[in-house]
Amino acid sequence: MDSNKNLEWTALEYEEKERGNDWFWTLGIIITASSITSFIYQNYFFGIFLIIGGILLGTFAIKKPDLVFYELNEKGLKIKSRLYPYENINSFWVQKDENLKPLLFIKSERQFIPMISMPIKKENAEEIRNLMLKNNVPEEEVKEHISEKIMESLGF
Repeated sequence: MDSNKNLEWTALEYEEKERGNDWFWTLGIIITASSITSFIYQNYFFGIFLIIGGILLGTFAIKKPDLVFYELNEKGLKIKSRLYPYENINSFWVQKDENLKPLLFIKSERQFIPMISMPIKKENAEEIRNLMLKNNVPEEEVKEHISEKIMESLGF
């Protein structure tokens, strides 16, 4: 790979799920029953919290994912307009297993949510790996967090 070449790709912010009316009815019933139970036990704050959380879940379920621009260049990894310099990336892992969707995991120095995962194209996996290694970013095997798998099974 040429050292001046940038690797660019786009991907949806998240995998869009088709949710039918049953999913929204289930959400509504669970939130309504839980908040009524909270009010019966005089836990008003938690009941209101559940209602707000349910409304937000429903709103995010309707929202269409944005198309995100990614770029690996000589300075680092650019996601949308934010640059993660190579020296601020603690480690990376390219998931290219046949049974799993291809992902790039980045462990950054951020305090809040230091692990970032992004979809990649299968044909770019080896090129991404080589570019990260060339820029002295340590490779460390990472797997998708169990909470991500749980959320995916729940339809998120």
